[in-house]
Amino acid sequence: MTGVPADLRAHLESGATSLSRCWRIVRRDGRVFAFTDHDLPISFGGATYGPSEALSARALEQTTGLSVDNSEAMGALSDTGLTEDDIRAGRFDGAEVEIWLVNWSDPGQRMRLFRGEIGEIERAGGAFKAELRGLSERLNRPQGRLYQRQCRAVLGDRECGIDMSAPKMSRLVKVVAVSGTRVDLPELVNEEGWFANGRLVVLDGDATGDVRAIRSDQVAPGGRRVDLWESTGAVLKAGDRVRIEAGCDKSAATCRTKFANMVNFRGCPHLPDEDWLMSYPVSGDAE
Repeated sequence: MTGVPADLRAHLESGATSLSRCWRIVRRDGRVFAFTDHDLPISFGGATYGPSEALSARALEQTTGLSVDNSEAMGALSDTGLTEDDIRAGRFDGAEVEIWLVNWSDPGQRMRLFRGEIGEIERAGGAFKAELRGLSERLNRPQGRLYQRQCRAVLGDRECGIDMSAPKMSRLVKVVAVSGTRVDLPELVNEEGWFANGRLVVLDGDATGDVRAIRSDQVAPGGRRVDLWESTGAVLKAGDRVRIEAGCDKSAATCRTKFANMVNFRGCPHLPDEDWLMSYPVSGDAE
């Protein structure tokens, strides 16, 4: 084991150790979970790691260079720790993870074994198995600009520049009814289809924080009806507050006519298509 602090190395070489592992998980919504396999709480770094059997980890695969360090975390689902509803709702997707080796009798003697994020999560029989991806995994993600006909910006981001807090761009409403991926809402002044390709963000209830993409948006008798690409992870019920946001199909025509934002269009609408690139001169063609 390389990179071991001198005080922890001395403890390891003493022949009688008091070691434990600690896990710290920070979800994207900012909620922090801290566990330890010791039978008493351990505090360090501004966090208290509570005793729990909710989490255990397989041996870490650590390498030199730019290879990805991967592992798996396994555990039981519990109301006080990691719940099935939270996992099903996607609240742990991409959460940051740290694993520490700690001398529980002197928490100052510790070393970080792993830092990364949660990847794919599998659930079965009241338990879960989560993939842990090291920091070098981010190097596998595509970088740089994409040259394509459609806009590469996300509606409302810095490149786009649209103010999503404007009244026409988003609405706060209460859900009238839910049936699968269909959500009925009160009547809205926006024209039909305005929210297609947009987002529905749940603000309270069991599905708080859930975000789902909108497939279609229709004016229904006495209200509005949106169809989601997939249902919310937790149960969305009538009376729950949601924010419905305008959608964009990334085309130049939509940017110009719907948002009057062509100056910030981040696509290449006149980019030649594949048929043009593959064409070649043929005898008899007009000059």
